[in-house]
Amino acid sequence: MTQIKDLHKRWMEDPAYRKAHQAVAPEFELARAVLQARAQAGLTQQELAQRMATTQSVIARLESGRVRPSTQTLDRLALATGTRLRISFERMPVRVRLRRDQA
Repeated sequence: MTQIKDLHKRWMEDPAYRKAHQAVAPEFELARAVLQARAQAGLTQQELAQRMATTQSVIARLESGRVRPSTQTLDRLALATGTRLRISFERMPVRVRLRRDQA
């Protein structure tokens, strides 16, 4: 059976796929961080939603990477999970910057 990681590796050889993947990578990285904060706090989506005064479907959308949450939402999530929100800018490798400039 073919593994998703194997397909992804093969597809990354396609410039169009690679460009599309790079375009959404930050959203999925944020989604992983949201999911990780919830999991480390030992909360279900429903429990996190209650702590944030929102719905479970909102939490599911945050964890899916389909939405870009506001900093206010991220602050509420941090408070609800007992974590601290930290936003930083990190220097990208030159080859990634060059690719983005060509986009």
